[in-house]
Amino acid sequence: MVEQRVPLYGVEAGVSHFAVLPGNRFLLVAGRSRQAKDGSWEPNAVVYAADGSRERSFCVGDDIPALVTDRHGGIWTAYGDEGIYGHHPESGAGLAGWSGKGAARWAPGGRLPSHPLEGLTGATEKQAVWLAWYSHEGTYLSRITPADGEVTTYPSPVRKLDGLAVRGHRALLSHRDHGEATLTLTRAELTGGAWTVTGQERLRMPGPVWLGCGQGRDGVLWLRAGDSWVRFEV
Repeated sequence: MVEQRVPLYGVEAGVSHFAVLPGNRFLLVAGRSRQAKDGSWEPNAVVYAADGSRERSFCVGDDIPALVTDRHGGIWTAYGDEGIYGHHPESGAGLAGWSGKGAARWAPGGRLPSHPLEGLTGATEKQAVWLAWYSHEGTYLSRITPADGEVTTYPSPVRKLDGLAVRGHRALLSHRDHGEATLTLTRAELTGGAWTVTGQERLRMPGPVWLGCGQGRDGVLWLRAGDSWVRFEV
C-alpha cells in the first residue's frame, strides 16, 4: 500500500462534498451558495490540481445534499428543499448535471415521475450516474446516461436511504441511525423493471455514520463512520 499526501491551499470552511476528477484532480464543494446583489451566485465548488493547487472555482447550485462525479469529470447534483424552492435556476429542477468547468449541461426537463423535494444520495456505475431523491409520491432512483442525457427512474425498494452503490442489476442501499454507530444495509435486485429487496441487515459501525459522505463507485459503497471509511461490496 502506498500513501500519498497532498497539501491543499485556500480551503475555506463549510466544505460538504469531496469528489474525484480525471487526472488525479479532485473537487471540494460547499452545500450552500449565496446570491449577490447583481444576481450572480457565489462560487461553492473548487477544482484542485494533482499538486493541491486551485485550478478554478464556480457555482453548482444551492443546497446540495448529494453530489457525485462521473468518469469523464462531469458533476451531478441533487438538491434540498431550500434550493428547489429558492432562486437558483438549476437547483429548482431538483437534479442537475455540470461540466468540470461549472457549465450547466443536463436537467431532467419533465422526464421524472414527479418533482423532487429533496436529494438523498448518488453513485456512479461504469458510464452511468444514479441519483436518489424523494417527492410527495415516494422515493426514487434515477439512472442517467451522461453521453446522451437519457434518464430512467425507478421507485426505490426502501423509503429511507443515504448511501447507494449499483453493479448491474444489483444494488446496496444504506440508512444511518442519526447519532448512533449503527446502520441498516439493504440489498436489492432489478428484475422485471423494478427493484426488489433481497436481503437486509442491521450493522454495528466503528462510529456514527456521517451524512452526505457516502461514496458509491462501480458497485462499492464507502461510508465514513467515526474516523474510519468502511467498504461494502454489492
